[in-house]
Amino acid sequence: MASNNSIRIIGGRFRGRRLRFPAVKGLRPTPDRLRETLFNWLQGELAGARCLDLFAGSGALGLEALSRGARFVRFVDATGSVTRQLKNNLELLELNGRAEVMKTDARRAINTPPDQPFDIVFLDPPYALKLLPAICEQLEFHGWLSPGAWIYLEQESHQPWFELPAGWAVYREARAGHAACRLARRVTMPDTMVTDDTQ
Repeated sequence: MASNNSIRIIGGRFRGRRLRFPAVKGLRPTPDRLRETLFNWLQGELAGARCLDLFAGSGALGLEALSRGARFVRFVDATGSVTRQLKNNLELLELNGRAEVMKTDARRAINTPPDQPFDIVFLDPPYALKLLPAICEQLEFHGWLSPGAWIYLEQESHQPWFELPAGWAVYREARAGHAACRLARRVTMPDTMVTDDTQ
């Protein structure tokens, strides 16, 4: 669990390392239980992947991905203290060459096409803002996702799930406390993959 404004990397090269994040209102790292579940789902998909941690916050998801072999992670957050600490943590782990930190609004960051599409996208925005449906459409419209890209979605557990963009299929679901998550995949032919295994 995160405690004293710190997160623990669960697996991979930096397993067990604790890293700090700033005390910012509304910043709540993905619970360890969900994080462990997510990266079990993604086992075999991370090596060499380009990842986007769009509402980075503590950086727990992107840092975990780097620890487990992702080739590159772009961290995006609008809060200066958050992005400064992310840069500090990347420097501490000597990961600067495999990551980029952008201080900007997530919606602005994806409002134009990327230099290259991403293989895995982590979406854990502030729950109260209910941004996920619009962000998903924006990612699809502007070409941010590679063919077969994986998209992690997290929201409050009491919220009903929204309709995913055309061509996305639900792969797994899980809940932990007040959080619910889905792992979706961008598929060429939506009807060929409709697996929905609820954990």
